[in-house]
Amino acid sequence: MADVQYNEDSIKSLDWKEHIRLRPGMYIGKLGDGSAHDDGIYVLVKEIIDNSIDEHMMGHGKTIHIKVTDRRVEVRDYGRGIPLGKVVDCVSKINTGGKYDSGAFQKSVGLNGVGTKAVNALSNYFKVQSYRDGETKAAEFEQGELINDAKIEKTSERNGTATIFEPDESVFKNYHFRPEFLENLLWNYAFLNAGLTINFNGKKYHSENGLLDLLQRKTDEEALRYPIIHLKGNDIEVALTHANQYGEEYYSFVNGQHTTQGGTHLAALRESIVKTLRDFYGKNFDAADVRASIVGAIAVRVQEPVFESQTKTKLGSQNVAPDGPTMRTFVNDFIKTELDNFLHRNSDTADALLKRILQSERERKEIAGIKKLANERAKKANLHNKKLRDCRIHYNDKRGKEEVLDKTMIFITEGDSASGSITKSRDVQTQAVFSLRGKPFNCFGQTKKVVYENEEFNLLQHALNIEDGLEGLRYRKIVIATDADVDGMHIRLLMLTYFLQFFPELVRNNHVYILETPLFRVRNKKETIYCYSEQERRDAIARLGGKPEITRFKGLGEISPEEFGGFIGDDIRLEPVILQKDTKIKDLLRFYMGKNTPDRQEFIIDRLRIEKDLIDEDLQKQVVA
Repeated sequence: MADVQYNEDSIKSLDWKEHIRLRPGMYIGKLGDGSAHDDGIYVLVKEIIDNSIDEHMMGHGKTIHIKVTDRRVEVRDYGRGIPLGKVVDCVSKINTGGKYDSGAFQKSVGLNGVGTKAVNALSNYFKVQSYRDGETKAAEFEQGELINDAKIEKTSERNGTATIFEPDESVFKNYHFRPEFLENLLWNYAFLNAGLTINFNGKKYHSENGLLDLLQRKTDEEALRYPIIHLKGNDIEVALTHANQYGEEYYSFVNGQHTTQGGTHLAALRESIVKTLRDFYGKNFDAADVRASIVGAIAVRVQEPVFESQTKTKLGSQNVAPDGPTMRTFVNDFIKTELDNFLHRNSDTADALLKRILQSERERKEIAGIKKLANERAKKANLHNKKLRDCRIHYNDKRGKEEVLDKTMIFITEGDSASGSITKSRDVQTQAVFSLRGKPFNCFGQTKKVVYENEEFNLLQHALNIEDGLEGLRYRKIVIATDADVDGMHIRLLMLTYFLQFFPELVRNNHVYILETPLFRVRNKKETIYCYSEQERRDAIARLGGKPEITRFKGLGEISPEEFGGFIGDDIRLEPVILQKDTKIKDLLRFYMGKNTPDRQEFIIDRLRIEKDLIDEDLQKQVVA
C-alpha cells in the first residue's frame, strides 16, 4: 500500500456552517424524518423557542406565538429583542451570544451559543428580525449563507424577536412535523413556566399550577391511588403520586429542558423518595416496592448545567452551582423536609400511599417463585434462543456513539417467512429480529404473573431487558412488523396490549413503532417505484406512463430479502405509537381487547370499507380527473 502523504495540505479548516452541515449530529443529535419525538427537526424548533423561554425566565415577555406548517416554522416572542448591531453575529458566529454574560442570563438552557447557529446552517431559508425600542433589523440566510442584511428601520412593533426557518430537505430527508410531538413539547414549556402563554397554530397553551398540571394531563385520574403531591421550593419543583400501573414513570427537567434520559437530578429524586418514606413509616421497605407504580416529575434550575450531549437529554452536573451543594444533597434535603411535612399534614394520603407500597410488596412476593423459574428458563433459552436473532450493538451500551445507539431496533415479526426476509436483509450491527410463533396470548386484564408464565412474553421481556425498568433497554426502537391483513392486524393489537398493559412507559417514551411496508410495486423496464398507499400508486402510474407492471404485496414473506433491505435501511418508514393526552389506557384496552363484543362489532361495521369500495372510489377519481 502506497504511503499517504500527511502534510500541511492534509489539515482542513471548515467555517462554522460547513462544520455544522458536515457533522450535524454533534449539534442536534440525530437527523430523522420526524417519526421520533427527538428527531432533529424538533430539536431545531426547540433551539429557537428556548431563546424565547430564556427571555421569559428573565422577566421579559409573557406570550410566544408559534406557527408550524409542512415546511416552515415561525416563532415570535416579546422579549427584549436582540441588540440590533449584533443580529447577524448572534445567528451566524459561533461563540457569540448573550448567554456568556452571566448577568444577562441566569440558569438558562443553552450556554454555549451554538443552537441558533445550527438551525441557521441546517435550514434552506432562515430569517431573524429583532424589534427593539422603536427600531427593527432583519437578516436572511440560505444554508447559513447571508443573503440579505437589511438596514435598521423604524417600527411600531413591540420589542422582541421573530424567527422563521425552513429545514433543509437535503439534510432531513422526507421529513414531516407530527403535531402530537410539537404539542407535547409546548405543553412542557407551559407547565415549566407558569403564567406563560404559548399560541401554537391558533391553540392556546397555558398553565397556572406547573408540574401538578403536567401530571394531571399525563395520568388517568381514576387510576390514581391518592391526590397528586405537589412540592415547590427555590429552584426545585416536584409532583408525585402512585397509580394502578406497572413500572415507574418520570418526567424530569433542568432549566426548562426536558431531560428524557434523566440524569443526576432524577437519580437523586428516586433515591430520596425511598429514603424519606422508609424513615416516615419506620419500615425498611424494598426500594422496588416503594417505587412500583409511581408517577413523578421533577424540575430544577441550576447554574452552568453540564449535559451529557449537545441535545441535553441527560443531566451530568454533580452540583447545582459551581460552588453550591451536590445535586444529590440538594434534592434529598428538599424531599426529606417537604415530603415528610406533607405526609404528616395529610394523613389520608399517607395511609393510601402505605397501602400502595404494601400491595406492591404482596404482588412481588406472590410471583417470586414463578419469576425465579421463568428467569432460569429464559437464561437457558438465551443460550440458544431461536426466537431472537440479536444484533451486535445495543442501546444500553454505555460507550457507544449516540447517533449509532439511536439506530438500534428490534423487529417483532410473525412466522418464519417474514422473519427470514428481515433476518437476511437487516443490518446485523444495529437490527435484531424476534420471531413470534403465531398469535400471542391476549393478556388484557391479566396480572404481571402472566409475563413470567407465558414463555414467549418472558423471552421477549428478557430480549428487551426491561424487567426492572427502562434503564437497561437494549433497543431504541421496538418495531412491530406484521402483515397488513386481518391476522397481522390482530397480532399487532395483541402486542400493543402486552406493552400497554405491562410496560406503558415504553409507549409513553416513544420506543414502540409500526413498520410500514409498501403495498404496491409499480415498474417498467427503466424504473421501479414502491408505493405505500393508493395515492402513491396512482402517482407512480402517472409518472411512469404507459402500462407499467403493478404488483400487490399481501404479506412480508412475499417480499424478497433483496427488496426488503431497501425498506428497513436509511429510508425505513416507521409509524410511532403515540398516546394522546386524553387517552386512558384501561378504557382503550377494554374496548379493543375486552369482551364488549356488540360495541366493538358495531364500531367495525360502521367503519368497514372493502377493497371493491376503494377501487370504485379510485375509478371515480380518475374519471373526474
